[in-house]
Amino acid sequence: MRLGIVGLPNVGKSTLFNSLTKAGAESANYPFCTIDPNIGVVAVPDPRLKQLAALYDSEKITPATIEFVDIAGLVKGASKGEGLGNQFLSNIREVDAIIHVVRCFEDGNVIHVDGSVDPLRDIETIDLELIFSDIEILERRIAKTAKGAFNNKELAKEVDLLKRIKAHLEEGKLAKSMEFADEDEFAFVDSLNLLTWKPVIFAANVAEDQLADDGASDPNVQKVQDLAKANASEVFVICAQIEQEIAELDEDEKAMFLEDLGLKESGLDKLIAASYRILGLISYLTAGVTETRAWTIKVGTKAPQAAGKIHSDFERGFIRAEVVNYQDLLDCKTYPAAKEKGLVRSEGKEYVVKDGDVILFRFNV
Repeated sequence: MRLGIVGLPNVGKSTLFNSLTKAGAESANYPFCTIDPNIGVVAVPDPRLKQLAALYDSEKITPATIEFVDIAGLVKGASKGEGLGNQFLSNIREVDAIIHVVRCFEDGNVIHVDGSVDPLRDIETIDLELIFSDIEILERRIAKTAKGAFNNKELAKEVDLLKRIKAHLEEGKLAKSMEFADEDEFAFVDSLNLLTWKPVIFAANVAEDQLADDGASDPNVQKVQDLAKANASEVFVICAQIEQEIAELDEDEKAMFLEDLGLKESGLDKLIAASYRILGLISYLTAGVTETRAWTIKVGTKAPQAAGKIHSDFERGFIRAEVVNYQDLLDCKTYPAAKEKGLVRSEGKEYVVKDGDVILFRFNV
């Protein structure tokens, strides 16, 4: 899973990136201190792995991972070359979802590029830059496709759809708010890698004293939550500064620190939960003496395709999947005991894998 982090300068974008990835990206109180995209890979915290590894005495634990891409702060006109320009938007065209960091805190010591804190205005500024960038991509695609469309009905249909999307964007609307005639149109738009088509997770960045009630009493946070709801987006409340402090602590210290703040989970935990929800992802597990590992798949994935995540041979030669729920396995303490109790099931090609399934695939190539 790849997530791209966007936002205006000085909204806490690079601070959040640093805390999530411990990558040490430069963070300073002036615009455009991030020039090249920063990339960091983070392990997805999953307590089930540690428990299963203890059961199997595994030599190695391999969690699922998320790759974060942090690009330079965008300003009005970025798509036309203002600030550091549109080139940086190309760095997030390949991501699965966009994390849009929105400033909801007041701090006279941290300059706001537009002079005041207004999350809805800031979101609109970024959305417009993403729209302009997508329009530019569509214009190029239309010009290229139109050349061959005169004698080709399929290409002519494609040009028509491209023009419809462009017209929709020119009204200031995001591509994902469009309605399409059929699944083929939907699949085609999905293949275009448009920024305004990607799922969005808003990170409402607040001050420490706004964290206790998860920003519920804060009007700025409420505005972001209402907008997210109206646009089928996710939102989570975070204090990037606090997250950076948490990132320096070990697991025990982290738990105590969160408890002192009255928090149940860190910003990273909230973000991972939001990304799995918005992208429709789950994890199944494999366990053994050599390795215990989490594998990320889409909700609704059938057993052969889940097996293909490990190796294409597993999918090609799929025979069956031996499946047990991780909690049942832990309760029974051993795989043979779970089998004896009838908790290990033999599933075929139509089985839809569930979150927390521990699977042993049988295959023959």
